[in-house]
Amino acid sequence: MDQLFSILASGIVAVISATGYVGILLLMALESACLPLPSEVIMPFAGYLVSVGSLSLLVAATAGAVGCSLGSTVAYFVAAWGGRPVVDKWGRYLLIASDDVDRATRFFERFGSQTVFVGRLLPVVRSFVAIPAGFARMNMWRFQIYTFIGSWIWCFALAWIGLKLGDKWQTDATFRSGFRTIEWLVVLLLVAAIGWWIYRHVKASRGHGGES
Repeated sequence: MDQLFSILASGIVAVISATGYVGILLLMALESACLPLPSEVIMPFAGYLVSVGSLSLLVAATAGAVGCSLGSTVAYFVAAWGGRPVVDKWGRYLLIASDDVDRATRFFERFGSQTVFVGRLLPVVRSFVAIPAGFARMNMWRFQIYTFIGSWIWCFALAWIGLKLGDKWQTDATFRSGFRTIEWLVVLLLVAAIGWWIYRHVKASRGHGGES
């Protein structure tokens, strides 16, 4: 699993390093189209590139938000066109668990269209909130506005964290030394979290497949 995470993170870093804002836009579009790409890796690395002067913080956040809007629009139309049966049938191939869709749907049914804005600020829910919006055929203009604003805040916050960590890494020797003493623990925790997430989604997908 650590090798899988390493490959995934290295791929994200390579794409953004090679293509800059376009890479951020494309990766965040894929993440918001419900593919298992972590925005928690994409945007902080973009922030690190801001710290070394390769990117602009505001433009990076905006590129990420535009990508989120594009990917969410794809998820919206799939849900609006095919409904729950299509999401359940094909979602398991993207490791979309029915429990996550249920959670996002309940959230949407309780709070209405504002869920799209709030959901873009919440881990896990943010990746699936476009699906219940599609089920409900939410007004497209409102969907786009809420998606973009919520996504911009999320992308800016993660990129800002990456920027501050990048600044610390370059200027504070104590921080670098301390980081090296805990970096393996951080990696192990990330690997465990991603491993649990993939296991839960694969298990749920197999269970759904067995019922169909």
